[in-house]
Amino acid sequence: MSPATDGRGGVQSIDRAVAILRCFDAHHSSLGISEIARMTGLSTSTTHRLLASMTSNRLLAQSPDRRYRPGPLLVQLGRSGAVPSTLQGAARPFMIALRDEVDETVGLHELLATGERAVVDQVESRQELRRHYTDIGVPIQLVHGAPGKAILSTLPWAQQVRALEQEIAAITDRTVTDPVVLAAELAVARKRGWAGSDAERTPGIRALAAPVFDHTGKAVGALGLSVPTVRMDDARAGELGARARDVAWEVSEALGATREAVDRQLALAEPSEEDAR
Repeated sequence: MSPATDGRGGVQSIDRAVAILRCFDAHHSSLGISEIARMTGLSTSTTHRLLASMTSNRLLAQSPDRRYRPGPLLVQLGRSGAVPSTLQGAARPFMIALRDEVDETVGLHELLATGERAVVDQVESRQELRRHYTDIGVPIQLVHGAPGKAILSTLPWAQQVRALEQEIAAITDRTVTDPVVLAAELAVARKRGWAGSDAERTPGIRALAAPVFDHTGKAVGALGLSVPTVRMDDARAGELGARARDVAWEVSEALGATREAVDRQLALAEPSEEDAR
């Protein structure tokens, strides 16, 4: 094995440079060599060599006090449009690819500041019988439909309780209005990573959706598939639900999400032992 590579086949210097970049966040906007060495577990001499190379390539910049901060190349990439900064910008190419893969309508749903969600984009199935969203931008309560349930299942437990304490209007004769039943569905959705609904908001449509997270680990929306019930049995629902979950995670990563940050937020979504009693 070359000394320049590790056992995973990756280039060791790149892995170490990425480890250094991960040291910077809102609480650590500038760092000294000793701090970076301690946070990464690298020796001071190795850290110094990597910092010099990263600075010369504008990945980092050095302040007059000799501390390091993210460099101009990262800022330029972030502001150039090369790195998507909006939910729609990040999701669109993945939505098209998913539609092409399963030929069902893919919808993008955004969590609003009001605590509701709205459909903000769609890529329609090419089949003659298909779902077509007509309520783009219209606020929808999170308790209604798979996308709302997918988002709600990730919110802090107190927010879920407040949503479940409100009267749940029956949009169709299949809408889940019992808060106990809905709470159980949220727990299942949180565990498997996607939520489902069967004609609960739109007659004749079965939907599956998974949450999309941003760099803080918080849910900012959901990506879902809406399928005429005649094309969706339970087996296909399970397959497409898992596929929606995987693609939603790709969108999340495009927005800077990490498993660690998301897991911290999901821990807050679980009821405490006292709440469970």
